[in-house]
Amino acid sequence: MATDAMIGYNSKYSIDDGESPGALVEIGEVVEITPGEESTDRVDVTHMQSPDRRREFIAGLIDPGEASFTINWVPGSATDIFLRDLRTSGETRTHTIEFPNGVTVSFDAVLLSYSKAIPIDDKMTATITVAPSGAETWTAAA
Repeated sequence: MATDAMIGYNSKYSIDDGESPGALVEIGEVVEITPGEESTDRVDVTHMQSPDRRREFIAGLIDPGEASFTINWVPGSATDIFLRDLRTSGETRTHTIEFPNGVTVSFDAVLLSYSKAIPIDDKMTATITVAPSGAETWTAAA
């Protein structure tokens, strides 16, 4: 049986432009995307008569975690200016990741950090970390 595995090449990261409904700004020169890692809190509901002297737990709230993406950083580029302005604004915007097979995931998020690396003998990069809020919206493959 042949595999359905794929590489990340041709994935895209976009952010709502904040002006026109549904208009996205595609982030340039993305080299890595790390979607948020959701985790569910567990709530301890143990009581004096819990069976077999065992703790009991129920599911709590879902934390969307943090997401990040890394770009080839080009100071003064349209992407650089857009991200710096977004960080300064503190606005929550819709972020969208499009995978090579056309599936997309969208989530509202605020930009937490814009961390740049300037090595002497390699490409300059920036890693952008965002804090998703609320549920993700997934679409089917194209």
